[in-house]
Amino acid sequence: MDKLPRTTEVAIIGGGVIGLAVARALALRGVRDVLVIERDRLGAESSGAAAGMLAPQAEADSADEFFHLCRGSRDLYPVFAAELLEETGIDIQLETTGTLYLGLNEEDVKELDLRYDWQSKAGLSVERLSSESARKLEPSISESVLMALRFPLDTQVENRRLIEALAASNQNRGVHLATDTSVNSVTLARGRISGLETSRGFVATERIVIAAGAWSSLLTASDESGVLPPDSALPALGIEPVRGQMLCFDSNPAIFSHVVYSPRAYVVPRRDGRLLAGSTTEHVGFDKQVTAEGVGSIHAAAMEISPGIGSLALKESWAGLRPRTPDGLPVLGAYAEIEGLFYAIGHYRNGILLAPITGELIADAVVDGATPGSLNAFAPERFAPVCVR
Repeated sequence: MDKLPRTTEVAIIGGGVIGLAVARALALRGVRDVLVIERDRLGAESSGAAAGMLAPQAEADSADEFFHLCRGSRDLYPVFAAELLEETGIDIQLETTGTLYLGLNEEDVKELDLRYDWQSKAGLSVERLSSESARKLEPSISESVLMALRFPLDTQVENRRLIEALAASNQNRGVHLATDTSVNSVTLARGRISGLETSRGFVATERIVIAAGAWSSLLTASDESGVLPPDSALPALGIEPVRGQMLCFDSNPAIFSHVVYSPRAYVVPRRDGRLLAGSTTEHVGFDKQVTAEGVGSIHAAAMEISPGIGSLALKESWAGLRPRTPDGLPVLGAYAEIEGLFYAIGHYRNGILLAPITGELIADAVVDGATPGSLNAFAPERFAPVCVR
């Protein structure tokens, strides 16, 4: 294990896709002394458990600020993927086939018609397909399909390769990646960041980015001046872990070329013949168990998309904990009550999608000392302030 530095210009708590994207963006902005601290291995939690979908249009009900954030990040991916390939030699397998969203009953059709109407009027890339046209694109989908929408710009990446590429890019740029290292507390002095206590010793720093996903709510603070009692809670901003279970089938040869959605499930084909299916939404705290009930519900919903999935061998199952805020939106930017504290948390089901734009926006906030106006809707201050006790 590498020696942990005793000082750093910027410390990032969390080595998932968000923390790694922020670290890389900081290095690109010329910050050469960046430390990422991860309690486990890089990408071990929700980043590694994700399906890697980049589908803001398929999931959006309106063109609100969150949609624009998601769409902007999706549109960064072609350059992002090309840069990572050039820097590291790792192909994150950005697929450009598109996403197919199925209407399997009349309620589904009403929902998809509304989505088609506002997106087509907004000039977005969306196609309305008859059941026959949908089955020509994907012959394995259910014969019960009434219609479908195709989103040609909604894509996917292999999220585990993305983590590998981001880690390699950061290493190439001199970012220090400290794994198997827990943060015991964030240290404050006169209302500003002064460092952090870790399981491997104290690190002095004046800027910290919290990107610890669902575990962000467990971080504590201490104050060098003694004004605050030890083990005070940092503002957790309501982050809650939400379990999502996933299944992986052996689909070689592949039965799908698109990511395929229904309102109840999705399936994601991988180049190596795997077919991912998900997911559940369970409020069970930090329990990452895979359950028979979860497996059964995903399997049934996936078979509604394609009965042929019932004949595929189940290779693997797993669960991850998505970090969700009370309003379901991420928390991005500086925390006004503590100088030097920045948040990049609460991405919920969109951590992979939002990694490129989160990295850029947080790097701008850290380096320039001002939160970009595009982050106002996602600022920590939108919640009732929870001062350090």
